[in-house]
Parts: sequence; structure tokens; C-alpha cells
Amino acid sequence: MSTGTPKKKPTLDDLCINTIRTLSMDAVQKANSGHPGAPMGLAPAGYVLWTRVLKHNPQNPDWPDRDRFVLSGGHASMLLYSLLHLTGYNLSMEELQNFRQWGSKTPGHPEYGHTPGVETTTGPLGQGFANAVGMAMAERHLAANFNRPGHDIVDHHTFVMCGDGDLMEGVSAEAASLAGHLGLSKLICLYDDNGISIEGGTGIAFTENVAKRFDAYRWQTIKVKDGSDADAIEEAILAAKAETKKPSIIMLKTHIAHGSPNKQGTADAHGAPLGEEEIKLTKAALGWKEKKPFAIPKRALTAFRKCVAAGDKAETRWKKAYQKYSKAHPELADGWVNALTRFMPKGWEANLPRFKPEDGPLATRAASGKVLNAAAAVFPSLMGGSADLAPSNKTFIDGCPEFQKKQYDGRNIRFGVREFAMGAVMSGMFLHGGVRPYGGTFLVFADYMRPAIRLAALMKLPVVYVFTHDSVAVGEDGPTHQPVEHLAALRAIPNLAVIRPADATETAEAWRKAIAMNDRPVALILSRQKLPILDAKQTGCGVEHGGYVLSDCPGKPKIILIATGAEVHITLEAQAILADKGIAARVVNMPCWEIFEEKSTAFKNRILPPAIKHRIAVEAGISMGWERYVGPGGKVIGIEGFGASAPGGTVLEKYGFTANHIVNTALGMLKK
Repeated sequence: MSTGTPKKKPTLDDLCINTIRTLSMDAVQKANSGHPGAPMGLAPAGYVLWTRVLKHNPQNPDWPDRDRFVLSGGHASMLLYSLLHLTGYNLSMEELQNFRQWGSKTPGHPEYGHTPGVETTTGPLGQGFANAVGMAMAERHLAANFNRPGHDIVDHHTFVMCGDGDLMEGVSAEAASLAGHLGLSKLICLYDDNGISIEGGTGIAFTENVAKRFDAYRWQTIKVKDGSDADAIEEAILAAKAETKKPSIIMLKTHIAHGSPNKQGTADAHGAPLGEEEIKLTKAALGWKEKKPFAIPKRALTAFRKCVAAGDKAETRWKKAYQKYSKAHPELADGWVNALTRFMPKGWEANLPRFKPEDGPLATRAASGKVLNAAAAVFPSLMGGSADLAPSNKTFIDGCPEFQKKQYDGRNIRFGVREFAMGAVMSGMFLHGGVRPYGGTFLVFADYMRPAIRLAALMKLPVVYVFTHDSVAVGEDGPTHQPVEHLAALRAIPNLAVIRPADATETAEAWRKAIAMNDRPVALILSRQKLPILDAKQTGCGVEHGGYVLSDCPGKPKIILIATGAEVHITLEAQAILADKGIAARVVNMPCWEIFEEKSTAFKNRILPPAIKHRIAVEAGISMGWERYVGPGGKVIGIEGFGASAPGGTVLEKYGFTANHIVNTALGMLKK
């Protein structure tokens, strides 16, 4: 559909919109860094959305039933910061003036948890769009599970503002496809169709018909011919809200750096200050009367600050509705509170399965599936799925329906072959609140979702990634599917806990740790092949320590053998062979480097005594990083290069992952 013909806006609208524009120009100029163009073009849409439509309470940015707003094009951050300040959030003028400076609440791109009212960290284009899809999914899931006739305690929209760059990124295509399939009608995208990219006009690389593309995704498409027409923008947003079967994209034809006599509509306005002289000319062209930078006319501020009273009224109305709901449905109300607070019942771990050596070998991916189902039984907020690999990843919650259109109460998500979108959607779901998402794929495809993992770690989101088929033991599928550098790559991401359990018992411990985690994402690295189950008395709470002595020797060891995952078992075999030869070896299991590194120096020295220089690390991946534990005199049995297509056992043997190779390496070291 199409709506909107140019109209003369009321003077107050002009004043408010230009206040956003001038604040954005001034902040970028003062910082001598930033992106003024997009905020200037999007100022009308931001003004209309935040003052006429958005359900939000500046005095309580965490109100559960607020509308969510995501600025996917995070470079336009001054648009968001201006709106936050003007509508009454706890973001002072001093913070606007300290834009992009050390310690300010106004960093170059919006950061979740850093600035009041910022729903997610954005900047890497496209990811905010996918975050918004996740938020909309969480809203529909909670509404389906907790709303009852006459009691809609979950009823809000997710708005995402994006630009051409966001839609060029593949992750937005993945996420839009999923959103259309799911019919997420409470998801509304405002697309800044300004035709400009960093290198020039979008015609140099982006000539597709966006409307037809989103039609094909099963979205409602709405066109606003004049992106500066406030009334037309409002009409379009209301039309999008009226749609009950599809998500909507509103295509706003805007001008980057709107009002700038010399830079409007040019790539120069994207990522650099306009300059003092051009700002003067622009303010004159906009009819701006204020002489000082960062000026806010009283009439404009009064209009914006009406959001404070309106937001308080909206939340008060919701609280009264919730009180009636809690009386009518007390058990559901308790569940709602538990979901929002991530409450876990005392002793919930008792429901997790116990594994014994006599149970026989079990792949850690299979053990993970058993643990996941046990945890899901006592943790109803746990929901997730796989990038089309659930039978292999063991990520399906048995007995629960799928999350699908007309069945949003389901906990099993079919993400499709969309790894990147899956990762970003998971983040959005957690950011929304009320659900604890997990997602699975093969470890080799962690590369496809790495940018989403990085942002989750940056935001300290305790989502869970289930990565199976963890080494060259994958076998016949060959090097395209055999991860070798992926463990090192994941460990390189700050604030990500990478846990590679050695058996089923450690897998249960890894899940327990992941669910209890509050400040970081966790990557579970799981085997395809079956592994012996160790005596629980040996493994104990080893994951809790990150690294521990799994099997020690009498007296002082001559050599320390360190391993993770499947390689722990051949390392134990090597220890036994060395013992028969009169060589005392200690076996250290290191399931999580990140947790181990947080332990005290005394603890780490007790596990890896500095005096013992002979050390060997064994892991079926590249050796990079292990030097920190083996030291200059140690060795790493790893893989330098890619894998090969053959049965998994053969590949492992050819690459030296055998007890005898470990023994021979140790003997060679000790002879020196």
C-alpha cells in the first residue's frame, strides 16, 4: 500500500523535528566525529514515533509492556540520544555534549546496559534488525503463554529503524524471511530509504526492489513518499499497527542531512561533521532562531516532555490491569514474575540426569539433549532450537509444540538454515526479557554466527550456543565440516565462556553452569562420537573450576598432560602407559579456559605447578593459545591445517590423536 502526500507541518512539529536535527549536528561537530546525516533525515520519523505512537515510560525504561525501539543503523546514535534526552530519560545535556568521549553515556554507537533506554547494542549493520525479530518473537511467546481473555498483560510492538546498509547485510534477509514466515505482526520496520551509502549513491551496488523483496517475505509494505511529512508518517505507522497477520516495513523516502544547503543528499554527510560554516547555513535554511549550540526551545521541550506524563499514565494503567490479572490468575502471575526475573527453583539441579560409567559410551551431544530436556522440565522459560540441525544437535524439547504462526506458545524454534540470524534473534529474545534462549548448529558453522556471538558477549547476555560435531572426528564429511580453528576463534572473544566437556557428566555440569550464568554467553562444544563416561567422583564439579586435576600420580609428576573434550580419554590412556614405564604423569582436564583464568594464581599454580616444565596439551584443533599452558618447553598435539575425508577414527589416528603418540611425544621430551 502507499500513503502520504506532502503537507505543511504545524510550526510546533517543525520546531521539535529541527531540535533533533540541531542537537545531532552540534554533538557531532563538538566531538569532531560521528554521523550527522541519518539523524537529520530521520528526525521526523523519530519525532512522530516517540511522541505520538511509542508506548514507553521515560521514568521507567524497564517497564515490561513497553514498546521496544531498535536503532539498527547504530551510527545514527545521536538521533536516539536526542530523543532520550528530549522525552525525559535519565540522559543529561552534559552527556549529549560529551558525545563519543571517554566515560560518557553517549558512545559512538548505542550500547545496551550503558545508556538508559537503549534496548540493544547496534552498529554492525543488520544485527539490530535481527535483534528486533527476536524481541517480537519473545513478545508473541509470552503473550501466548500468559495472556487470558480480558487480560492482555503482554501487548506491545517492536519498532526497528534501519537503512540501506542494514538491508544490504545478509543477516537482515535471514531475519526478515523468518519474521515473515512466523507472521510477526507486532514487528514494524521504518526503513530510511535515502539512497546514499558511504561510497556514494546506493545505485552503485543496491538496485533491487525492496518493496517486492519484502512482499516476497510476506511482509506488509507501506510507502511514504515524503519522509519529512509527520502526518503521513503517523498514518503509515498506524496502518502498520492495524495489520494483524504480517510484519510491516514502512519505506520512508528521506534525504540524508536534510536541510543542509551543500551536503543534503550526498555521501559526504554520512560519517563526518558538517563543519561550523555548513551548520550555520543549515540552521538558517531550517529557520532555526537559536544562536547557541545545543539549544532547546522551551516550546519544543514542553512538547517532548509530555511523554513523561503519558508514559507514567500508560504504565499505571497497565499495573492496574496486572493487579486484576494476578487476582484472576495467581499461578500464571507467579509464572510471569518468575520468567521476568529468571527465577530458578531451589534445588533445580536435582532434576538433571546422572550418568555412570556402566551406562556405556555416550556422545556429549546426546548427553546434552538429555540434560536440556531435564532442565526444560523445571525451567519453562528455556526455549530455542537449531539452524535446521535439531536431530543432530539434540536441541528439541520433547513433548513441547513448535513455535510457529498461530502456535506462539511453543518452545521449539525452527530457525531454518539461518545461523547468523539465529544468533542475533537469540540476543533479541533475551534482551526482551522473559525467555532464556539457546540455539544449536555444527561447530564449523560458528563462523556464520560469530558477529552475533561477539555482540552477545559485549552485552553480557547469558544465551547458550550448542555447537556439536566438535572436531575432525566428524569424519567422512571432510574438511568443509571439520572444525579446526573454531575453538581458538571462539576463545578469542572476550567474555564468552567456551566449555568443552569430556563426557556426559561434564556435559550436565556445563549445562548447569550455563543456565546459572548471568553475565556472559556460553558456548557448549560437544562431540558427535560416543565417549566413555568417567567416574563422577573424578570429574566432580570440574567445570565450575574451568580446569582441574582429573587423574594424578603418586608423588611429584614428571610431566603434565592437559586435554579437553574427547581427547581427555586418550590422554588418560597415555598416563596409564607412562605409569607402566615408571613415568609419573598428571592429567589435567581443562574444559573452560575462561573460568580457569578467573581463578586465583594460587589455585592455577596448584593445578599446573610452575616448577614442572614438561607439559603436553592435546586437543583436536589448532594449537594457537595452548602456549599459555604448556610454556616454552612444552608441546601441543593439535592440527595445523585442515582435516580430511575419511572415517572419524582414521582421521584422528592420522593426525596423531592416539595414546601411543602422546606417550612417544612425552618420552621424547623427557629424554632431553
